[in-house]
Amino acid sequence: MDDARWKMIEFKNNFINQFICGDSLTVMQSMSSESLDLVVTSPPYNLKNSTGNGMKENTKSGKWAGNALQKGYSHYNDNIPSEEYADWQHNCLVEMYRLIKNDGAIFYNHKWRVQNGLIQDRSDIIRDLPVRQIIIWRRKGGINFNPGYFLPTYEVIYLIPKPDFKLAPKANAYGDVWEFTQEMKNEHPAPFPVDLIERIIGSTHAQLILDPFMGSGTTAIAAKLLNRNFIGIEISPDYIELSKKRLTEALKKPRLF
Repeated sequence: MDDARWKMIEFKNNFINQFICGDSLTVMQSMSSESLDLVVTSPPYNLKNSTGNGMKENTKSGKWAGNALQKGYSHYNDNIPSEEYADWQHNCLVEMYRLIKNDGAIFYNHKWRVQNGLIQDRSDIIRDLPVRQIIIWRRKGGINFNPGYFLPTYEVIYLIPKPDFKLAPKANAYGDVWEFTQEMKNEHPAPFPVDLIERIIGSTHAQLILDPFMGSGTTAIAAKLLNRNFIGIEISPDYIELSKKRLTEALKKPRLF
């Protein structure tokens, strides 16, 4: 058996339709270039380093007491110095871009926020990457403890494509403002709605989708419901088990079309 075929078999066995517990950047660096069709992800937002939303580390009373995000992520400290966080996320995006094929794309979800009284649009992360479009995800609801600005009800999804990326037929009829309600009954503090990720994946020709910040497994669920394959990377063994449980339960439910 030649090396190329052996590597393909090894990749299939070790990565495809697997939840991989590890550091996202380290795992991606071990993968071959142009081996994926699509990346869909939402990283931790570093909210405990925020100066604008009122959430601070070790808040045990007051505004954020008992909030799921205040409790934090399992096995991850969401309080990194801002420049270090931006460098880390940029490096992750560079790796994602290396991994997608020439007709692939990244859908990267993040949240604009106010830092030191000014809007932070995450250009500190995106930098020189080729953003083709910004999709507005209108989440509905939410809580605003800051009297200096209106209630934020949206997040952004950056479409970062390779040169030959094209949408699936008729997908270009969707507007660039998508309204999907946040999933509330989830042990993860910041889950994607499955319908949102189905919209993204179903709008592409992608057959193999990576989520390097898998969280509670929503990208895997959406991929399998659309008969696609996934690779999920997640640093928390707790969320790996949650992802497996949610995927098993989702695939047992009857689908109404």
